[in-house]
Amino acid sequence: MSERDVKPPSSTADTDSLLRRLAGPSVNKAGLAKDQTEINRVIAEVSKGSKFYENEKRKDKELTERIERIIKLRDEVTKGVDSSKVEQGVDKLLAQLEAKRDLSQYIVHVDMDAFFASVEVLDNPDLASKAFAVGGGVVSTASYEARKFGVRSGMATFVAKKLCPELIVMSSHFDRYNEMSNKVMEIFRRYDPTMCAAGCDEGYLNITKYCREHSLTPEECVSQMRETVHMETRLTVSAGIAPNKMLAKICSDKNKPNGQFKLDFKPQAIKAFMHDLSIRKVPGVGRVNERLLESIGIKTCGDIYTQRATLALLDKQFGLEFLLQAHLGIASNVVQPGQREERKSIGAERTFNALSDTDRIYAKLEDIAAELEHDLEEGGWTGKTVTLKYKLDNFQVFTRAKSFDRWISTKKEDLFAIGAELLKPELPLTIRLIGLRVTKLKDLRAEAASKARGIKRFFEAAQTGPVPRKKRRIGSHPVEGHEDEPPSLSQDGFATAMPGYHEQEEADAEYDVEDHPDSKPASTAAETFRVKPKSATTSFSRESKPSSSSKPPISSGSLSFSPKRRSSKPASSSNAIDRNTSSSTLECPVCGKVLETDNQGLNAHIDFCLSKQVIKEAQTASFKATTSIKEESHDSRVSRKPQGRQKPWHSARHDDGLLR
Repeated sequence: MSERDVKPPSSTADTDSLLRRLAGPSVNKAGLAKDQTEINRVIAEVSKGSKFYENEKRKDKELTERIERIIKLRDEVTKGVDSSKVEQGVDKLLAQLEAKRDLSQYIVHVDMDAFFASVEVLDNPDLASKAFAVGGGVVSTASYEARKFGVRSGMATFVAKKLCPELIVMSSHFDRYNEMSNKVMEIFRRYDPTMCAAGCDEGYLNITKYCREHSLTPEECVSQMRETVHMETRLTVSAGIAPNKMLAKICSDKNKPNGQFKLDFKPQAIKAFMHDLSIRKVPGVGRVNERLLESIGIKTCGDIYTQRATLALLDKQFGLEFLLQAHLGIASNVVQPGQREERKSIGAERTFNALSDTDRIYAKLEDIAAELEHDLEEGGWTGKTVTLKYKLDNFQVFTRAKSFDRWISTKKEDLFAIGAELLKPELPLTIRLIGLRVTKLKDLRAEAASKARGIKRFFEAAQTGPVPRKKRRIGSHPVEGHEDEPPSLSQDGFATAMPGYHEQEEADAEYDVEDHPDSKPASTAAETFRVKPKSATTSFSRESKPSSSSKPPISSGSLSFSPKRRSSKPASSSNAIDRNTSSSTLECPVCGKVLETDNQGLNAHIDFCLSKQVIKEAQTASFKATTSIKEESHDSRVSRKPQGRQKPWHSARHDDGLLR
């Protein structure tokens, strides 16, 4: 199908896109029916008339309009461009990425089967083989029997009961889940002491060293590990074995529950495996990304190659490098626990029944400030930016932020005062969630350790002679301003997600159900997410100020924080090839992007940027040829003065995502 044949969708109450959106982000969970048409219809019918339904309808409409703009942009940037030359440039990038393929490491992704539900069965065997769910207003986990009816995590309980009238709903027991999680992780660490936990029930391991030392094949090692988990905990785990983390995660879902799958470690076999794989199965591609890709004719990883010219021209919107990696099945194989210096923010938030009373809202904010004080002081952190987040009773999310040219006080009174200052102009409000987050962090523990080392060096220097003075760094802590978020790369220089993926992940992780009881979301309490700050000096997100009037506030639907799983940026593993593990924020001298990576990752990114010059040259040559033909066709009497002509789309830096 030609890219010109792919038309932007319409958005009405009955569109397939809205039905898919109402179905939620967990439609790919193992154990769910393959054809979910009827299930999605029931979800839509049950949800109609609710504020949740209207909010999802609004988001679907906004996304549809965004797709229409992208389609229009695509038509503009491809006009007059020799796509074959652009494709040749992309092919050179593919060859460069192929040269980075590493098949030397055995990477495993382990994923506990319906973890919360399985733990409940341990304590209540009568639940075995029954359709039940764990949660309150929202389903946290559903048993495999319940999944057959379409029940899944993130679904409102009243919707789940409509799908499965016999559904048993169990209260959550997080202390028990934490206890069992620790036991399981301890077993995993026997096989890789530097494993990377990606949550309480999943993680990545590099078993290369273990297999070599114990003369085991990867399949034998993983089978032994899974058997040990079952024997010691009576829980089951599924696993995927592959050359890198992306492939391992995809493979762990192949034989769920209680199974394992090893991918052939040959380049052609890997590319064949990826070719027909749904793009939504790729870690780093969310449901919004999926719709954007479908709009330009990409449904499988094989379609990435077909549409590679369009992706190159719309790099900012789609992330060319990441998608080419997905097409090839190439990704990071570096595994190690998340490092302290990777922490990007500290936050706390609460969801509750809708509140309109100002005093009660301030009381909630005070509780949040106290919790945040505890987390900051216990962890040894301070920061320069405080962000207030709140969700209205119609499910729209807003953020307000204030930055300082000093490190803020971590006392609850001061945190509350900043939050109250940001909240006051927005009142009156009816909200169902409020939170505070501190970004632009400073590690007080590292500072204390550095001072201690400095004192030691001072006394050592007194004995050995003067030490050369270092130049003072100017502006190392500037007041934040509006700027683009730096793309996230793995330690070994691989892109980890499509643009906007992490923002959508946080939006999907929120509890979107009315009258949900006051509780602390797991993602806020756990250390399994890092959050990327939205920089601003007393900044405002793109959403307009909400109003208590009947007119709904305008919202972009985007959030100011975006959680990333720690597994997306691990440091190097002792089991793998030695690598540079020093991570920092570095600027690419070619494209000017600020990257969160080390020197090796920066060098890989520079190589990729330099290769993009090939595509740029193809675009420029094509434009000149087209312009020349047009000019020759003009009457010789027509003036060719340049002031009346517009600049070519590729001649300067734009915010439209075109390659430069």
